[in-house]
Amino acid sequence: MLRKGIRFALVVAFVLAVVFPVYSQTKSKIFIDRADLQKYSEALGIERLIGNVIFRQDETRYYCDTADIDTKTNTLNAYGHVHIAFGDTLNVYADKMLYSSETKVAQLFSNVKLIDKNTVLTTDHLVYDRKTKIAYYASGGTIINQENTLVSLKGYYHTESKIFYFRKDVMLLSPESQTYSDTLVYDTNNGVATFKGPTEIEGKESKIYCEEGYYDTRNDYSRLTKRPSIFSSEQNISADSISYDNKRFYGEAFGNVEILDTLNKVIVRGEIGEMWDKKGVSYVTDSTRAITYDDKDSMFIHSDTMWMYFDKDRKAKKMQAYRNVRIFRKSMQGVCDSLTYDMQDSAIRLYIKPVLWSEKNQLTGDSIIIKVSGSRVDSLMLYNTAFMVSQDSLGAYNQIKGKNMTGYFRKNELKTIKVDGNAQTIYFIREEDGYLIGINLAEASSMLIRLKNSEISAIVYLTQAQETMYPQNEIKPEQKKLKGFLWLENQRPKNKMDIFRKTETASTEKSE
Repeated sequence: MLRKGIRFALVVAFVLAVVFPVYSQTKSKIFIDRADLQKYSEALGIERLIGNVIFRQDETRYYCDTADIDTKTNTLNAYGHVHIAFGDTLNVYADKMLYSSETKVAQLFSNVKLIDKNTVLTTDHLVYDRKTKIAYYASGGTIINQENTLVSLKGYYHTESKIFYFRKDVMLLSPESQTYSDTLVYDTNNGVATFKGPTEIEGKESKIYCEEGYYDTRNDYSRLTKRPSIFSSEQNISADSISYDNKRFYGEAFGNVEILDTLNKVIVRGEIGEMWDKKGVSYVTDSTRAITYDDKDSMFIHSDTMWMYFDKDRKAKKMQAYRNVRIFRKSMQGVCDSLTYDMQDSAIRLYIKPVLWSEKNQLTGDSIIIKVSGSRVDSLMLYNTAFMVSQDSLGAYNQIKGKNMTGYFRKNELKTIKVDGNAQTIYFIREEDGYLIGINLAEASSMLIRLKNSEISAIVYLTQAQETMYPQNEIKPEQKKLKGFLWLENQRPKNKMDIFRKTETASTEKSE
């Protein structure tokens, strides 16, 4: 009877090992659905399943060629054509698997492939936790999601939210760009990649750097923060944040916006910017200033708004400044309402009540053109009612007036002025000690003025002139000023920060 009882117990134990090989009162059971051959070792506590093996736990099914189930440790090893089916859409394949029925953690080795709808992850070693529903790899993995490919050293995939978390040496390849990042989160639901560390995005014609932001791969839209920068062959754009829509070729920038044109050596700065790449147009506003830089004498320009225009190769061809323009350069200062800088002919044009100061000389006209050669001012042209005024050491105003004037510079210093059409001058002639000899009034069709140390040194009349010298006590007060005389020293920018001061409209002196 005792032997019969022992044999019955052994049979029961064998049945439990085969039908319910790994279970506990608190853990879900593993059921064996199929195996061509089953072998059980009571001594080792191992059940070996061979050929077309299928087993399941909860709603998850496992397939393999061979499996060893350890009833002592509640673990199993699966070999050959391993396949885990999680529901209808999530499947994992590998050559080998180690699985714990208690912790519900599977380790998969060699030729691992995770497929979830349109997402495919491949790696050599993958850990999958059925409790948290998170897959993890630490030895390199590649993810393909529709047209995007992601590669990283480490990665996590949350199979419920369909979100990947990547760390170290992350690379995102899309049809239009390549992205390299330290940390990246990728949502397979909408194709949005979020950056959490130093990131570079390389496009066909530009490169972007940022430390935080996101890129919508399906809509080709990016939002970049933490001082992002866009680099092209001849331009750099940076700001506190940048948004760019590649489909519309439209971008916005906010906070400390800077556009650097390395070809023309121009920097445009402001607080708000917009760009329309297809049209070749961008603008900056709010505390706007432009800097044409060189080693010796940079030019600083401020206005309410600045526009930049580019050709099809993204080369800057023109800059326009609108409203309340103020200019400072050590050798020249200016104010006007609007300004245009044409990079193709190196010409700066000032419109609407323009005023220029060169050392002691004030120059005005209906419009003014400054020609630049290299980094130096070459010449300037004053059109219609051109007027030049300089105040001598004793407060008198030397004046030159004509229809048009052309000034020529040498080493950024005004040396010669040619006056064409209705030329008029009032010139206070003094001894070296300042004693006033007389006041010279002259008229001619054209004349040439030479300057030395920013003061008139000679006047050459190119046509017959009418010239009169008056002693100081014989000239009337109204004769000391030409018609249209204005002295606008109060408007003159004093330094590069003074360009932000609003221009005063009233003049300190004005002729009737």
